[in-house]
Amino acid sequence: MQGKLYLCATPIGNLDDITLRVLNTLKEVDLIAAEDTRHSIKLLNHFDIKTPMTSYHEFNKVEKARVLVEKMKEGTNIALITDAGTPGISDPGEELVKQCYEAGIELTSLPGPAACITALTISGMATRRFAFEAFLPSDKKEKQRILEELKSETRTIILYEAPHRLVRTLEELLEALGNRRITICRELTKKYETAFRTTFQGALDHFETEEPRGECVIVIEGKSPEEIKKEKEQTWEAMSIKEHMDVYLSQGIEKKEAMKLVAKDRGIGKRDVYQMLLEE
Repeated sequence: MQGKLYLCATPIGNLDDITLRVLNTLKEVDLIAAEDTRHSIKLLNHFDIKTPMTSYHEFNKVEKARVLVEKMKEGTNIALITDAGTPGISDPGEELVKQCYEAGIELTSLPGPAACITALTISGMATRRFAFEAFLPSDKKEKQRILEELKSETRTIILYEAPHRLVRTLEELLEALGNRRITICRELTKKYETAFRTTFQGALDHFETEEPRGECVIVIEGKSPEEIKKEKEQTWEAMSIKEHMDVYLSQGIEKKEAMKLVAKDRGIGKRDVYQMLLEE
């Protein structure tokens, strides 16, 4: 019989957050694949877990995933753990899951802590709809592309950031998104957990005298529908009626319907649009 992959969520700070199911699974599987065995051994020792470990990280994820898949084909049950939180969320677990599906290996996820959800729930921001971006790309062009996309994002945005890059990232976000409301969460589930609700500029002012410490989750207010509407109105006002019509006609919309849309955008009557087109 083939083995199985168990994605095991581990604490993001407070060790008491581990679930009984994860503890039992880590004890019962044949092998634990850990992002950093030196870090994970502390967790295993704390709960007296003797299961053998092997390293599985960003720099060996493709080749090592093949090795682990072969082991599971031979009947080995494997638990995957990350340094903290849920495997597959902003870590190399995604690659192993992909290869398991390609090889027909059964897998399951044992739910538990995730920094992005923990931060969102205490942020005071809207929680019904959100966009998780993890860490912004290090490549400048790719980062600019992502920031450009986030400009019009109406959902709450969640980002991860390391303390030594926090100020630079806040500066880039302020420039790209404007001075939005944000909550910066750090030391989640630990003794000195903080949720600092402010704005981009307020945070930058704060960190002029306070050195950022600890891994951070930045929760950002999405763009309001009112802001988007105002920007669209300003865009339409800068266009002639013909240019405005051409926007819709280029989308394959029939002329009569396009005139209705232009009239709605500008808050005028359809006859007014028709008359203005004649005058142009």
